[in-house]
Amino acid sequence: MMEKNIAVKDIDSYLSFVPEKERIALEELRQQILDLVPDAEEVISYMIPTFKYKGALVGFGYYKTHLSFYFMSVGLRGHFGQDLIGYKHEGSTIHFTAEKPLPVEVIRKIVLARVMENEEKERLKRLKKATKKT
Repeated sequence: MMEKNIAVKDIDSYLSFVPEKERIALEELRQQILDLVPDAEEVISYMIPTFKYKGALVGFGYYKTHLSFYFMSVGLRGHFGQDLIGYKHEGSTIHFTAEKPLPVEVIRKIVLARVMENEEKERLKRLKKATKKT
């Protein structure tokens, strides 16, 4: 994990502290996310790089022993069990390494599922708001 006393303001700053091999893997993951959701906002949230699209979408992190991909939805975990064989995963976090990155198709499935979840939450929120006005 990054030093707790290092405050970073953006994803580029965060990545500047990551060793080269792991940084390259995280930069590739970052680009895959942005290719799928070009409107995603990049922020640092809870000290990790996070992508927001109609709410928190996904994030990633560097640790000394592994890299993490956070898909921020425990409910989706069951949908990707078969895709995650061979990777340690717990809750809404998947661990991987630079030597064994997550397959592009798995990232695509997860990110697009999260987009759909967030869009549905936003739709329901608007509907609830409209219902209260009537």
